[in-house]
Amino acid sequence: MILPTIEKQFADSLKSIARNLEIKEYIQQSPELYPLFLSSAKRFVTGESREDGVSIGDKLIHKGYRISLEFIGENTINKEECVRAKDEFIALVKECGNRGISSRVSFDLSHIGLSVDPELAYQNLLEMAKEAQSYGISLMISMEESAKTDLILSIYKKVVVEYSNVGVTLQAQLHRTLNDLNELLNYSGAIRIVKGAYQEPPDICIPRSDKLDQRYLELVELCVKADHQISIASHDEALLKQIIERGYLQNPYVEAEMLYGILPELSKQLKDDGLPVRVYLTYGVEWYLYLCHRIAEYPPNIYVAITDAIHGEKDSSQLY
Repeated sequence: MILPTIEKQFADSLKSIARNLEIKEYIQQSPELYPLFLSSAKRFVTGESREDGVSIGDKLIHKGYRISLEFIGENTINKEECVRAKDEFIALVKECGNRGISSRVSFDLSHIGLSVDPELAYQNLLEMAKEAQSYGISLMISMEESAKTDLILSIYKKVVVEYSNVGVTLQAQLHRTLNDLNELLNYSGAIRIVKGAYQEPPDICIPRSDKLDQRYLELVELCVKADHQISIASHDEALLKQIIERGYLQNPYVEAEMLYGILPELSKQLKDDGLPVRVYLTYGVEWYLYLCHRIAEYPPNIYVAITDAIHGEKDSSQLY
């Protein structure tokens, strides 16, 4: 079923203003608005520091979850900031490794150089992959707008040949993804499948619909039949029910992955049922865009965001 028109219009509008730098800067510089929006964001973001992410991640591991950590950021536009982001990811890898925290580290290639120079992103990723491999930690490249897909996959293919601890994300909504997946199954890295949060031209993507759900299931089935490591990253309960009924999550190479703060009760139920669940945790000061995306993906989250802004943030880790 396609989203009701008003919800789709709201989601599309929110995606648009999410990338409006003037609005973002206005909120970040406002002593009145900043704490309100931050309270809302903390439903979905662990905090602004590395320690926030690592400590909550450690709690969830002790509760029986797998975790993925990300230092939030994308579309970094100068080399120095890209290098600082790369250094933060390496620091995150080292901290998890030294504390014995088995985490996956996720990131956007545009955070470490793709928007400046693809070669810079490639070299930074090589450095991160080498460090992560020494600690037994895996990396996961997130997928970005479709205009970047070719570059992202090109860099991934070069790196994964040398470092098998690097995986990549695919968006089920893009028509091209079926062909991309068939090619990527020849590489050793893990694959994470999402529906896709980006507002793409209608001629290259499938709208939220039963057709998209069927494409998602088709992609998962291909990975399962190939015994390829896969993260099923979705909060669609009806879709997850079909995946469970088909027995996909019983496959040792398959896991469910869900964003921190989104349907924690569902994550807990799956985990309590003995199914593998990875919780995706984020930290950092660039939480504005992340918050907008979480609301755009599921418009009823706006009620949660407003409630948290009024009454103060909630510790989402207690819900798991």
